[in-house]
Amino acid sequence: MTSIVLQPGSASLAQWRAIYRGAGVALDPSCRPGIAASAAAVARIVAAGKPVYGINTGFGKLASVRIAAGDLATLQRNIVLSHAAGVGEAVAPAITRLMMALKLASLAQGASGIAPGTLELLEAMLARGVVPVVPGQGSVGASGDLAPLAHMTAVMLGVGEAFTPAGRIPAAEALAQAGLAPVTLGAKEGLALLNGTQFSTAHALAALFEAEGLFHAALITGALATDAARGSDAPFDPRIHALRQHKGQIESADALRRLMAGSAIRASHLVGDERVQDPYCLRCQPQVMGACLDLLRHAAATLGTEANGVSDNPLIFAEDDSALSGGNFHAEPVAFAADAIALAVCEIGSLAERRIAMLVDPALSGLPAFLTPRPGLNSGFMLPQVTAAALVSENKQRATPASVDSIPTSANQEDHVSMAAHGARRLLPMIENASAVIGIELLAAAQGCDFHAPLASSPALEAARALLRAQVPHLDEDRYLHPDIAAAIALVRGGALAEAAGLDLPGLC
Repeated sequence: MTSIVLQPGSASLAQWRAIYRGAGVALDPSCRPGIAASAAAVARIVAAGKPVYGINTGFGKLASVRIAAGDLATLQRNIVLSHAAGVGEAVAPAITRLMMALKLASLAQGASGIAPGTLELLEAMLARGVVPVVPGQGSVGASGDLAPLAHMTAVMLGVGEAFTPAGRIPAAEALAQAGLAPVTLGAKEGLALLNGTQFSTAHALAALFEAEGLFHAALITGALATDAARGSDAPFDPRIHALRQHKGQIESADALRRLMAGSAIRASHLVGDERVQDPYCLRCQPQVMGACLDLLRHAAATLGTEANGVSDNPLIFAEDDSALSGGNFHAEPVAFAADAIALAVCEIGSLAERRIAMLVDPALSGLPAFLTPRPGLNSGFMLPQVTAAALVSENKQRATPASVDSIPTSANQEDHVSMAAHGARRLLPMIENASAVIGIELLAAAQGCDFHAPLASSPALEAARALLRAQVPHLDEDRYLHPDIAAAIALVRGGALAEAAGLDLPGLC
């Protein structure tokens, strides 16, 4: 995969997505003078001898404690080791790499006082596959993601563990195998590496990228379920949506209409259908999916801004050697974006589950009960619908906003926190749940369309159905369903379903 050259402050979502997917990372050399100027400003501040928070003082509630010049390197090492207090399972390496790249881009903007050599080590770790082992729990999303970023930084000191091409090994060994040496942090550097929202932002961005694929798959399975139920495409007429004006709704309706274009199943009941209206789970897809798309786009805009910002404290302004203490580390924007993604993911799965429930109910779908040719002897899709319902309920519980919570820390110095890390960490498990629901809908909708043979759905939907049928045959008699569901989920998660449909579906940008 092509390496991404980061221009700090102006990276695109597409670039962050590529890094999350495994692309290499390198800094644009044009940022080097600013980095050096910021480091020189910190050196002048130290030489002047005046107390400046984070440079020659203690931290948080201990900010009034003055630190002697000879102890400044120890101070920075101590803050890293003492703050590496995370617990829980290690974060996935792909997310940690993204966190490292976000931190690299933030520090390279020349407002953090980081030494060029320290930044070069972080860049080299990314290039050579040294990915710190970072426990997932311990951040409240204010004063930065302190504990996770401390675990990242500890590896730069040769402490802790790292994932490498050779496996999970001690940090000092990982650096040595990569031809790298641990760094000795200077004034301000430990705090600069620990302060920031990069852990929360990396999780939220990863979820955003996965949610886009989920959205595309749900459009396809929703259209296929509509055909399976012999539903109408009239609710997707562009005139309806133009009157309401919501962009996501207009684009979702257009996508659903194009997905169903040319369906012989739809053509078969254009005339003489006694039904007047379809249930909401079919008819209101543009309104619900469009609102989800708009919400995801809003989150994308927020996270794109955050990814390109500087969330360190204090901030260094080399033009007058100022060190200004503020609160850019407070992750409230990320917390709100994570909550928005959670709502969208929850609703995508919730609407899909209602379509599954509709398909298995003969009174609503007109199809055989539970989509099996011999109901009673066979249970068909009875339990897959129950599984979908269980996953949707789990996501409803997880979708409760994290941003409305706060708990004081650091002896009430940090008396309002964002909980952005909590909000962002729960997103990928929610997407896994929703992807399973969409996978089950794919199976149910394809089975429903089978009953309309020899009539076929549209070319786009038949291509998606053929992709499934290459791995999962029609369900004639009950069988062990777990492998079928796993295969369908893989098509949803991998993007193959959307690729098979061959349409340009609405995205985040």
